[in-house]
Amino acid sequence: MQAIVSQIGRNTYRTRKNKFFLGMVVFFSMLTILPILLIIYKLIAKGIHQINLSFFTESAPDTLEAMTALNNGEVIPGGILNGITGTLFMVILASIMAIPIGIMIGIYLYENAEKRFANLIRDISDVMQGVPSIVLGLISYIWIVKNVTGGYSALAGATALGIMMLPLIIRSTEETLKMIPQSIKEAAFALGVPYHKVMLRVLIPSSLSGLLTGILLAISRVLGETAPLMLTALGSPVVNLQIDSPTSAVPLLIWEFYNDPNMVDLIWSSSLFLMGFVLALNLISKRIAAKST
Repeated sequence: MQAIVSQIGRNTYRTRKNKFFLGMVVFFSMLTILPILLIIYKLIAKGIHQINLSFFTESAPDTLEAMTALNNGEVIPGGILNGITGTLFMVILASIMAIPIGIMIGIYLYENAEKRFANLIRDISDVMQGVPSIVLGLISYIWIVKNVTGGYSALAGATALGIMMLPLIIRSTEETLKMIPQSIKEAAFALGVPYHKVMLRVLIPSSLSGLLTGILLAISRVLGETAPLMLTALGSPVVNLQIDSPTSAVPLLIWEFYNDPNMVDLIWSSSLFLMGFVLALNLISKRIAAKST
């Protein structure tokens, strides 16, 4: 009887201890996400009133237009069309440069995992992920701005973003290919399929969802970059889709608005748009990753 009572006491103690630690985990989890929730609330509260049709269809206003609207108690006219088109333009150019190269390097690392040169590339890729973005912007400035276009351009900005995307695409490609059963590749070789067709028609289609997830995460990573674009794309007050001319981007517009006290409302709305865009890409990548498992 005494043993039963002792066992009940131990079970009660364990239950209380489990509840205590569960409560601690929940508390610190809420404490961790609270700043994020406050940031989201602040962006929505401050930026939602500036979101309208002209926000997506017109270029950024000048200081006089903003000052006049504020003095009249009106919504600031104009929008961030030049930033949206510039961001999409440079991201597309960066993707065209980075995605094929990144996937090919990832396949090489997967196929030659133990070779010294592959280990060197892997180490360089890991180091590049930690390099400050402004350093990559400086490299693009030296390569493209000074020696190719002879000035600030969308090409220079896209090159900086492409360099930033490469390490993520390389590592995600390699890790995705590692999850494919080796028997699939061996079966293709046993049927006499050439090596390049095994890569193009077996491995890549089998890992397509994982590759898309890595690509979307890489795009999300570069969407909010400002420092490299300040050294390469510079910015433009109008919509510009010429590869050899300066162009704007949403992060650049946010920086320009920050330096003008009359554009404060547009800072919040532009940040809200950028956060929503990045969030949408991350949700899409998670949905693709969930389907692949």
